[in-house]
Amino acid sequence: MIPAAFDYQKADSAEEAIALIVEHGDEAKLLAGGHSLIPMMKLRLAVPSVLVDIAGVEDLSYINDCGDHFAIGALTKHRLLETSDLLLAECPLLAHVASKVGDPQVRHRGTLGGSLAHSDPASDLPAAILALGGSLIAEGPGGSREIAVADFFTGYFESSLAEDEMLTEVRVPKAPGASWNYQKFNRRAQDWAIVGVAAVEVNGATQVSLVNMGSTPLRAEAVESALAGGASATEAAEVAAEGTDAPTDLNASPEYRDHLARVLTKRALEASGVS
Repeated sequence: MIPAAFDYQKADSAEEAIALIVEHGDEAKLLAGGHSLIPMMKLRLAVPSVLVDIAGVEDLSYINDCGDHFAIGALTKHRLLETSDLLLAECPLLAHVASKVGDPQVRHRGTLGGSLAHSDPASDLPAAILALGGSLIAEGPGGSREIAVADFFTGYFESSLAEDEMLTEVRVPKAPGASWNYQKFNRRAQDWAIVGVAAVEVNGATQVSLVNMGSTPLRAEAVESALAGGASATEAAEVAAEGTDAPTDLNASPEYRDHLARVLTKRALEASGVS
């Protein structure tokens, strides 16, 4: 399929990009790595009249040590997350999950901010950020605001970003030495997860998120409550599908996804040290 005709604008700064999306309104889309937007345009699921290319905004690509957390620029590529010595040492879950995104070509072009803003419930990185409990910085014509990641994903491919805002930074707490694990079940190594589970210890509590078990990335609240009440990994995993709404597609039925959620949650918890 060929995308519908569109105009192309290149932004050299976040301020210029925001000005362009304010000027063109909901007819404009931001283009970073393009691995999510371009396929949707080819299928005519997205038909923007203007593409604002932000891939060259270099000052939004960074990983900064801010004491108790990392500040990561929205245009930081997956490959940089995967290979960052800072993340490998003090937030290894995020580095590991980044290494599971697509193939090397995707990881060298795709960006953290693009993955989060796209809000795909089958995507790996949104679940990792959700499990870690970070926050996101959005900038618009009225200034910047901080959004808790728990409040960011609002629906299928929908987020709390306003039409005139762009994601500029992601903040994640450090978790040095914490127990963590990520389980991803798919048909082929480079596919989207049929179901995925991220588990990580944050401030002494195990936090768990689910991939592709609803219209948004989800925290497995029933699992977390069970663990807080003293349940074993096996007992907590049995309630992994509670409160979810697993989709059906060519890969799996909701019932099969529920089963996978229980199996993968048990594996993730046991691998992260929960007995």
